[in-house]
Amino acid sequence: MKLKPTPLALGIGLAVFSTGALAETVELDPVIVSANALARPSQDMVVPAQVLNGTELVMTREATLGETLDHLPGLRSSSFGAGAGRPVIRGLDGARVKVLSDGVDVLDASTVSPDHAVTSEPLLAERIEVLKGPAALLYGGGAIGGVINVIDRKVPTYIPENGYEADLELRGNSVANEHAGAFGITAGAGNFTVRAEGSKRKTDDYEIPGSVDEQTGSYNDTDSFTLGGSFIGDRGFIGLAYGEQNRRYGLPFHEHADCHTHGPRDWHCSDHDEHGHEEEHDEHAGHEDEHEHEHDHEHEAVPYVDMKRKRWDLRAQASEPLPGFESVRVRVGHSQYEHDEIENGVVGTRFSNDATDARVELTHRSLLGWRGVIGAQTLRRDFETTGEEAYVPHTLTRNHGLFLLEEFDTGTWRYEVGLRQEWQHIDADGADNARHQGTSASAGAVWTFRPNYSLGLGLSRSQRLPTAEELYANGPHAATSTVELGNPDLDEETSYNAELTLSKLAGPATFTVSLFRNAIDDFIYAADTGSDVGGELREIEYRQRDAIFTGVEGEVRFEATASTAVTFFGDHVRGELRSGGEDLPRIPADRLGVRLNQRFTPAINGSLQFHRIRQQDRLASFESETEGYNMLSAGLSYSGDVSDASYLLYLKANNLLNEKAREHTSFIKDEVLLPGRNLTAGVRFSF
Repeated sequence: MKLKPTPLALGIGLAVFSTGALAETVELDPVIVSANALARPSQDMVVPAQVLNGTELVMTREATLGETLDHLPGLRSSSFGAGAGRPVIRGLDGARVKVLSDGVDVLDASTVSPDHAVTSEPLLAERIEVLKGPAALLYGGGAIGGVINVIDRKVPTYIPENGYEADLELRGNSVANEHAGAFGITAGAGNFTVRAEGSKRKTDDYEIPGSVDEQTGSYNDTDSFTLGGSFIGDRGFIGLAYGEQNRRYGLPFHEHADCHTHGPRDWHCSDHDEHGHEEEHDEHAGHEDEHEHEHDHEHEAVPYVDMKRKRWDLRAQASEPLPGFESVRVRVGHSQYEHDEIENGVVGTRFSNDATDARVELTHRSLLGWRGVIGAQTLRRDFETTGEEAYVPHTLTRNHGLFLLEEFDTGTWRYEVGLRQEWQHIDADGADNARHQGTSASAGAVWTFRPNYSLGLGLSRSQRLPTAEELYANGPHAATSTVELGNPDLDEETSYNAELTLSKLAGPATFTVSLFRNAIDDFIYAADTGSDVGGELREIEYRQRDAIFTGVEGEVRFEATASTAVTFFGDHVRGELRSGGEDLPRIPADRLGVRLNQRFTPAINGSLQFHRIRQQDRLASFESETEGYNMLSAGLSYSGDVSDASYLLYLKANNLLNEKAREHTSFIKDEVLLPGRNLTAGVRFSF
């Protein structure tokens, strides 16, 4: 497909046509990144973080965390329909990308399979922080791709000035007939404050371009609520929150098969349709037969996930806890997670995850010019699957870590070093237990060689310990259309990462461009064995070979006038096995785009964005090519005040060209299209 120049020319033309003098130098308020243990502004970090908050977050929020972050350079979504979409960072996903809730793990089952939802609710997020590569080692050596930290307000940290504050948001869209809303209210007096919040989202199957109207099984029904309270003192706070979340979402492509084992690693499968009859599959059967959909989810025409999660969060922070220390920060999360995969009204497989993650951080005062954080973290994960697709045995994972981060400032230079030691023990029913340990270290420097110009270099060695699924999997997995075979002899995975970042932080033109290289020894990957197990399923086995990921990403923003800005952005990553140069699967295709931001009045702001996703023809064995496509989107917002309340009205349109698009990072891209043309309207009140 050739690049369509009209939208790109339109965006550039609008920017050039707008009248006005060059904008004066703009100094933006620093954004403090809480996922950085030293709470540094994003521009001072060795690898600058990306932060979404305020109106930008409201305008980009979608139903899943992956979709919400998909527009940021270096990020994509694993895209498994409307209910599940986990972030992919620089071609790495699953356990290599850690998703946090204010510093502790979300403790769901989303790393196990791409059809499992991340339980973070974007509608209730106050801020989302993205840390990539070596900046992430304090949260586990396994996070070699990066960390997504979702900041919320469920544990209040202050007393509202007027005794209370509240916010309410309502929105809907055209592509899936979405009806969604969220609320939050905080009230307090004296030293005590409480917070209540909740959200509800209901969508039908979304529309797709072409002759077929809808993508069968792409509906999503989610609700959540949280109640929290805190004691606020002169030196800090301590608070507790309890919340529940319920999700019911369709599985657009679920390759069910009856499989029989003739030994521990000898499987034979026969493919069946939803009524138990053997069937043959067309290449795009997932959306060619959609006219048979009854448009009534109660008919359960396709398999779906019914998920329930209960979660407790303890958060505390205090200044000057001990002599020589500035502050202490404590975070504890405990989750009871369970979801059923239901086919023909019957529970086929049940996943349960009872897990606790706790961490404490102590920030010490300057010692010989060095200021830093020491801390400890412990994780306990009791994971079990039951039913016909219980391909992983019951496992109990215990992971403990100690970490250190130090910084030193001198003149125009800032240095940073980090260290983490990690121990892991996995008990597995019916299999040998596994013990691993890993050492991760990082070093970096930022040189401000001119005012508002910086050059950062980050180096790291990180070790990721194998997961229970990689060690012990043994059976059919419908979501990925595979029979998975684990390998209990897997060793630690060691990543050597180097990143160079050039930034200009203020003025009419600003930019951030990063080059990175990530060489991974003993990279754990799912290798297609080529064995014929029957049906439409493939047999994969977890193996280890050296791999390398290289890429570039960045944004360049021009303030053409005081009210007009044009941003050019793009990203590229290539992942391949080091010996033989075989490409790795589901690596994102190259992206290049342009965005126009226009302030019409102090209250009215608009945006127009066009980007091109290139064809992905660098393929792993048994992987299919993904065609390139163009995306055009637009947004408009109006903000104002009424009495003591402020409001934001917004309108946005995605896929205005109604392009047939497939996300190469998705396991089901060959059967499932991304949504077609979509109009979203919403209103947000704060008072």
